[in-house]
Amino acid sequence: MSTCTLRAKHRRSTLRTLAFLSPWLIGFTVFFAYPLLSTVYFSFMHYDGFKPPTWSGTKNWVYVVEHYPLFWPALRNTLWLVVVMVTLRVAFGLGVGLLITKVKTATGVFRTLFYLPYLAPPVAATMAFAFLLNPGTGPVNSILEKAGLPTPGWFNDPAWSKPALTLLALWGIGDLMVIFMAALLDVPKEQYEAAELDGASPWQRFRYVTLPTISPIVMFAVVTGVIQTMQYYTQPLIAGKVASGVIQGAGTLFEPGYPDKSTLTLPQLVYNLGFQRFDYGSACVVALVLFALSMAFTALLMRRRGGLIQAGER
Repeated sequence: MSTCTLRAKHRRSTLRTLAFLSPWLIGFTVFFAYPLLSTVYFSFMHYDGFKPPTWSGTKNWVYVVEHYPLFWPALRNTLWLVVVMVTLRVAFGLGVGLLITKVKTATGVFRTLFYLPYLAPPVAATMAFAFLLNPGTGPVNSILEKAGLPTPGWFNDPAWSKPALTLLALWGIGDLMVIFMAALLDVPKEQYEAAELDGASPWQRFRYVTLPTISPIVMFAVVTGVIQTMQYYTQPLIAGKVASGVIQGAGTLFEPGYPDKSTLTLPQLVYNLGFQRFDYGSACVVALVLFALSMAFTALLMRRRGGLIQAGER
């Protein structure tokens, strides 16, 4: 076979491969590569959405990191939510999944009751929680007061606003419950029987049989939870608006983060800078920080994906 024939065959094979890959390549270019490169480009530009962008160098980066007073509180709040909220959601979802798989009667009823809150729209669910946790008129504090327990300020108290958001996230645990239930029901029963014959306690069976088997699902829940929490926007914004009593009308600029910047997150800064202050360069800087944090957390978690299995083997 001649060299020209081999080259033509290789070219046809390459074109065929590219044709099969073209849907992914187009989607990757249009929805990921181009937006990412554009964000990097505009982070070094002064652009208000009306006039043509002009080069500003690192001024946007310096402004956001050193002079913008909301950046560091938003970063701390976002990291707090990633560490605390994601950890509690995964643990609670796994616990509820274990509980329902052990229930012998009315399993469908319990599964439905735990899953229904997940279907509630985020805005409606947040407004309902803000009403229930209202420190003055809410039924939760009324019950706590009658029981002789402390009555927190919840969304009106900087020390309790993020725990209140965490309670809201735990209330809508239905998605993780279903995922963990499917994983737990897929654990081979023979392994439980063998461990029980060896005299393993319930905790030992969970540690050495259940946890190593479902570790990929746990990793999936953690990674997706981190990514979702990095995009946490609607619930803290609505909670802050409802708790502050601010009615936003035409021409009103609502500063997010009530009370005392405790519910402020990085996605809120992107919206505040880009669509309220028309400072697209600084908004792109915050967006790139979010992207870098998401990639760092995901890479760290993926590197330690075998930690649960190794802990089970020990």
